[in-house]
Amino acid sequence: MTSADPTRWAVVVPVKDPARGKSRLEVAGVDRVALARAIALDTLAAAAACPEVERVIVVTDDAALPLHAVGIPHLRWVDETATRERLAAAGAGGAAATLPEAGLDGAVALGMAEAGETMPRAALLGDLPALRPDDLAAALRTAASVDRAVVADGEGTGSTLVTAAPRVSWRSAFGAGSFARHVGLGCAPLDIAPTSTVRRDVDTAAQLEAAAALGVGERTSALLALS
Repeated sequence: MTSADPTRWAVVVPVKDPARGKSRLEVAGVDRVALARAIALDTLAAAAACPEVERVIVVTDDAALPLHAVGIPHLRWVDETATRERLAAAGAGGAAATLPEAGLDGAVALGMAEAGETMPRAALLGDLPALRPDDLAAALRTAASVDRAVVADGEGTGSTLVTAAPRVSWRSAFGAGSFARHVGLGCAPLDIAPTSTVRRDVDTAAQLEAAAALGVGERTSALLALS
């Protein structure tokens, strides 16, 4: 097995089962589950195409997602449900096993355990349908100069990208108002242009419209064209 390039990044992308996720994303004429999955797939495709990225680790409880992602290179899969069950069983048997909390940060922690600490790591939200590989590359190159970094979302209150340098322990605090929490954890705010596609996450129809103005990926675009 070829060893990882220590100058390139491991990017962890948590993706919730679309049957439960994106409950606020309602677009007339578009199936919400299909749209949520398309957004995630376009995010993964852009991250995998980024020249700074060595591997993309997808943590998901959507069993169908790997089938839809055939053709996207450099993806590694962590089955969130199965991994939690395995860790819980190991802990019950007295083995040394840490079970991360449920939720977004817990899913990210499972991916970071898979990534290890020998290369730079980033957690990237899985709802960036307009993401461009060059925008992600620019953000990661900027983040490489600090131990921890964070990119604010388009509204300036949330976080879309959090990073850690090699051998720096992982910390994250995603959720509403997470930008301030990440700064409090020691993440340096990255000076990323307001128009960067790294900042344009999507939870609502209005945010999707803003992302579409930047140009969304082919799967999201195809669904919107049918509406």
